[in-house]
Amino acid sequence: MTLIASISGIRGTIGGQPGEGLTPVDLVKFCTAYAEYILSNNRGRCIVVGRDARVSGEMVSRLVTGTLMACGLDVLDLGLTTTPTLETKVPRVHAAGGIVLTASHNPGEWNALKLLDHQGCFMGSEEGAALLKRVQAGELEAYASVDELGQYRTDDQALEEHLDEIMALPSVQPEAIARMGWRIMVDGINSTGALAVPALLRRLGVQQIDVLNAEPHGRFAHNPEPLREHLEELCSGVVRQSADLGIVVDPDVDRLAFVCEDGSLFGEEYTLVAVADYILGIQPGPAVSNLSSSRALRDICQRHGQEYYASAVGEVNVVRTMRQVKAVIGGEGNGGVIVPDLHYGRDALVGIALFLSHLALRGCSAKSLRDTYPTYEMAKEKVSFDPNQRPEALLQRLSDAFSDAGQNWEDGLKIDFENAWLHVRKSNTEPILRIYTEASSVEEAQALAEKARQILLQ
Repeated sequence: MTLIASISGIRGTIGGQPGEGLTPVDLVKFCTAYAEYILSNNRGRCIVVGRDARVSGEMVSRLVTGTLMACGLDVLDLGLTTTPTLETKVPRVHAAGGIVLTASHNPGEWNALKLLDHQGCFMGSEEGAALLKRVQAGELEAYASVDELGQYRTDDQALEEHLDEIMALPSVQPEAIARMGWRIMVDGINSTGALAVPALLRRLGVQQIDVLNAEPHGRFAHNPEPLREHLEELCSGVVRQSADLGIVVDPDVDRLAFVCEDGSLFGEEYTLVAVADYILGIQPGPAVSNLSSSRALRDICQRHGQEYYASAVGEVNVVRTMRQVKAVIGGEGNGGVIVPDLHYGRDALVGIALFLSHLALRGCSAKSLRDTYPTYEMAKEKVSFDPNQRPEALLQRLSDAFSDAGQNWEDGLKIDFENAWLHVRKSNTEPILRIYTEASSVEEAQALAEKARQILLQ
């Protein structure tokens, strides 16, 4: 069993002993601490709750909603929903916060709580650290009396409201999309994407929609992380059905990847690149991604004559930088697209609408669009270290070895070379240094990652 409590929330595998797996005891403790945080801010008493379709979702939802009510908070339950849908709902109803019950791309035995503030954004690191400290110290206050218990109500209109907001964006072009007459295949991964993505495509005017793994029962047909090794059914299905495009999201619909008409992957890193290319062509302004995302976004910004900024890894850090520089587009290289004109959160649904608008206005195929972007390849390695050892000392070895290259210490160590980069950062949950590299070929990226690993092991 695994339980990981961090400043971003709690996640783990269902069952086992309290403190070792994600159990009712752990869920109640974290929800209680979150409720106390909400009440201390005096921004109201309503919390929006929703979940993806994983098997443990209903059980977790009952515990979470009951605990919030026991703390004196009112619950607005969206039921099966997407993370971006809930993020947009929180400010729409002026709620004090929100909780999404999802382990994102993790396998079905996992679940988690994603904790949101009153703006529908993830809690900041300081607030998260204070909440975590409160849980670990057992400093939880008394629950509400019978006359102060919270109220419970449901809402089944949140997705339609979310889609309405997407369709209202001037950059979304449903008429152009409808004229293309596309056939699109969707992998719903047996979760809420099976409901939300086809609903969006119909609103955009797509008539021919094939849905794989369409039942949202949470027993995922394959590993839900949208990587090439998990997408054989979709890739082969696109070719077999002569589809124009394949679309896959993760279980809570904040990550997005495309499959080209020939069955090849468009590339998760290039989801944001393509959407940014479209947005920057009609709305000048800065773009932001994290330090481990592809250099291709920087290249696209240069192509449009706009500024590019890199943030520390993590959605909350990307959002913070986007707000600081007033970015018009941002996100992460894992297929996460953030469109501030809609909301400050990764949103696969708006990403689909903008990508299809871009493709339709260009009048080209997904494969030919991908060929217009620079090609980079990534590699990943990791190095374990003694927990008593300072990771900064290990990173200094890399800094000394590549002293002539540009260096950024904002989040671990990022080293920029003329035609490649290397990023090494400490894991938030275990004594491991994660190594990310990018170069013009797989071989070069792998060689750079291995060289960094050898230096760290000296």
